[in-house]
Amino acid sequence: MSQNYIEQTKVILKNLVSYPSISSDSNLDIIHYIATLLKECGADIILFKDKTQKKANLFATMGPKGNNGYVLSGHTDVVPVLDQKWSTDPFKMKESDGKLYGRGTCDMKGFIAACICLAQNIDVTKLHTPLHFCFTYDEETGCLGAKELVQELKKNHIKPYITIVGEPTEMRAIEGHKGCYSYKSCFKGLAGHASNPYKGVNAVEYAIRYAHKLLEMREELKKRTPPSSKFFPCETTLNIGEFSGGTAHNVIPTLAELVWEIRPVQITDANYVKQQMEDFCNDELIPEMRKVHHGSDIITHIISEIDGLIPVPNNKAVKLIQQLTGKNSTDLVAFGTEAGLFQSLPSSVVVCGPGSIEQAHKADEFIHIEQLAQCLDMLHKVGEKLTTP
Repeated sequence: MSQNYIEQTKVILKNLVSYPSISSDSNLDIIHYIATLLKECGADIILFKDKTQKKANLFATMGPKGNNGYVLSGHTDVVPVLDQKWSTDPFKMKESDGKLYGRGTCDMKGFIAACICLAQNIDVTKLHTPLHFCFTYDEETGCLGAKELVQELKKNHIKPYITIVGEPTEMRAIEGHKGCYSYKSCFKGLAGHASNPYKGVNAVEYAIRYAHKLLEMREELKKRTPPSSKFFPCETTLNIGEFSGGTAHNVIPTLAELVWEIRPVQITDANYVKQQMEDFCNDELIPEMRKVHHGSDIITHIISEIDGLIPVPNNKAVKLIQQLTGKNSTDLVAFGTEAGLFQSLPSSVVVCGPGSIEQAHKADEFIHIEQLAQCLDMLHKVGEKLTTP
């Protein structure tokens, strides 16, 4: 890959890192910076803002209109640096020993910088296939931006042929990952003195019964494992991550909360668990609670529902990456991405990008310059494919 392209990408990445686009804050500054660069390259820009008007997804198109396009996708948000011990300013990129340090260099502003470099060096007049860029908000907090963006694409009947999600995979072609569905179940009972438990509704006890049912579901999920599952563990997993409730040993607790998640290998597993838990509450727990106190209730809130990327035979996006990189292998990963959302458009999707997930979210996050070079080489070949008659 041309050293000029590498230096060009490093400058873009330095600027991207300087925008502290933490998920809890607005991403408009970094989105406007990216939009300006892409517009200068001849791209048509659409911004989709969220309800607060403080965050936006960017959808840009170069070349002709149509549904046979290629999408290059990444998220603009990063995780916080609070309580992390950085050796340097996390929002001022530093180069040392062939590495670029800074928050987001690996996850995943490095890929975004490489995409912009491609846009700046492609002849837009020769594009015979649409080239789209999708850059989203709030991936780190549940793929919230991508969910909204994909709905907008569906409304506009945009169905790209190929989608490349550039999460850090060390430039490996990733054909699948599990989904991640997380929930908070809140239990409301009736307080009272522990000396007479029959006059109160013990929210903690009902939360424990709910948790026990979840553990039963975990065993049921093992029996539902598809014979063809390539994941490890091969079944849908279920975890209870947080539990809270109660104030003292002699007080019947009014409130309790349970936070839990499912990582499904198939969407039917997630639907099965949700329906079983809803029926358990409506048929057993809530009627028992309301015999004592009509105001008792169990309400489950969705924290996030991130679709998995389902491995499919003859994945055209995977085959493209194999062709461009010269690698025949494919892998699965444990971490979640926005890929499953794009797969629902429908689109043929692969996850492939520079850097290692081992560096993501950590203090002194970095990306190897060599990884950026490999990414640029791959994207350059994508550009050649879309501009060659």
